[in-house]
Amino acid sequence: MVNGAADSRGTCLRVDLSAIAHNSRVLKGAVGDEVQMMAVVKANAYGHGLVPVARTALMNGASWLGVAVPEEGRKLRQAGVAAPILVLGNVNPEGASIAAEYGLTQTVFDLPGVELLARTGREIDVHLKIDTGMNRIGARTEAEIQAVLEALTAAPQLHLTGAFTHFADADNPDDAFSRQQFDRFEKRAALLPPGLLLHAAASDASLRFPWARLSMVREGIALYGCIEGYGELDLRPAMSLETRVAYIKEITAGDTVGYGRTYTADHPMRVATLPIGYGDGYPRACSGKAQVLLHGQRCPVLGRVCMDQLMVDVSGLDEIRQGDTAVLMGRQGDQRITAAELARWAGTISYEILLSPHARVPVIYEHIPEGM
Repeated sequence: MVNGAADSRGTCLRVDLSAIAHNSRVLKGAVGDEVQMMAVVKANAYGHGLVPVARTALMNGASWLGVAVPEEGRKLRQAGVAAPILVLGNVNPEGASIAAEYGLTQTVFDLPGVELLARTGREIDVHLKIDTGMNRIGARTEAEIQAVLEALTAAPQLHLTGAFTHFADADNPDDAFSRQQFDRFEKRAALLPPGLLLHAAASDASLRFPWARLSMVREGIALYGCIEGYGELDLRPAMSLETRVAYIKEITAGDTVGYGRTYTADHPMRVATLPIGYGDGYPRACSGKAQVLLHGQRCPVLGRVCMDQLMVDVSGLDEIRQGDTAVLMGRQGDQRITAAELARWAGTISYEILLSPHARVPVIYEHIPEGM
């Protein structure tokens, strides 16, 4: 694989593939040898890189890959990935053709989807999505499931090989609704032919609900080390975001910082400008709330985050220089800023933070497994 390098600003996203490998092994060990593991690599592997993450996960315990759209599956096939790939989203005409051509397993849950796949005239494996309470996509009633089964019987080139559902509230300490969903799934699954690959549990459910692991689990956010509450597993964040100090200045009491003059200094301060902003995907909502790491210390973000720059208080750092590395997400010294912490500052979730860095931020892969 071709690796990147930091840009002229020193800005880059670092992805530690050894963390992906470690997390894959840990998660596979947690669910056991009898349960298959799907690595969910949709949305460019949650921003970490579709092909490198898929290959690394498959080398370390995953046997399936999950994508959101057929184009992601096509990219994996074109990169030489031969493992089973499930398209988790619904069927459209273009996607049906891609699934047929590249040997993808396609989710179905209604008659139009089955008909689109049947029109390709190709052999295609399908998994039936059953909606048990998420109310997003999926067959909801026994009648809807029976209709799909009858349509599949009439299209023998389509092979039903699995069925699944998705928990809506798996991270809730009260698991009552999750148990209700699982009960619904078991009852609906009893209508299906025997021997199918059944799966219900994604990251939280796979770790919290051993009773929901079934034939396979789908590991997404946990694979990337950004799930909270499972410290005993030693899951490791794989992504970090960094840049270099561009400029340092002294300001006095009464000086303001940034657009809108939202920060006013009440004492003399040393302020560093970092050449990164919301044009790179760093959340503007972090303005005046976030911190960055410099010399292993936390430095507050001052004022509003700009499109291409932001300012931080470095008054406590005696040796700060232009060109010093600043970590906006990740570890420096004994300190770490996590995606979850950034998410709290921005008023969002860690998933969105991982997907926020924009195309102009180059990606550097570290600890690339042999053979990639």
